[in-house]
Amino acid sequence: IFLGLEAMIDPPRKEVKESIKECHQAGIKVVMITGDQLATAEAIAKELGIDRVLAEVRPEEKAAVIKKLQDEGKTVAMVGDGINDAPAMKTANVGIAMGGGTDVALETADSALTHNRLTELPAMIELSQATMNNIRQNVALALGLKGIFLVTSLLGITGLWVAVLADSGATALVTLNALRLLRFKSKAD
Repeated sequence: IFLGLEAMIDPPRKEVKESIKECHQAGIKVVMITGDQLATAEAIAKELGIDRVLAEVRPEEKAAVIKKLQDEGKTVAMVGDGINDAPAMKTANVGIAMGGGTDVALETADSALTHNRLTELPAMIELSQATMNNIRQNVALALGLKGIFLVTSLLGITGLWVAVLADSGATALVTLNALRLLRFKSKAD
């Protein structure tokens, strides 16, 4: 005789949906890797707007799943908080630990969300992208100026001292350009 069926689910935090939306706006696809049953995972994914669900994954399989995503040509950032997430975070291109997670997860991760809120994730991604753009600008600026003054010095247009001063000036410009990141404001702020 069938007496009843009870299903329990932990509701997602309110800020998660907004964080996922901001990740989508930044062009990032969100994949949920969980040990939960497929039906439960798909229901949560649909509610939150998650792009892809990989359910019923045992903890020891998570690293292999990350490796498979990388083999598909994707750059993978793994966000986790527990001992079971540590191998997957180590395998990922970037491991991000939740601040309230286990010591093992925090030690394994490349970075951590200190307040245990996913709302910081899109801002972290934006800052990382801004930093990489700044690095590209600085390398182009420094090499460009060195190239210009190398050629002009070899052609006798400028002297050695002008090239040395230009190199010092390039160092100052690169430093000032990098300092702009101190005023970085996330689009979410």
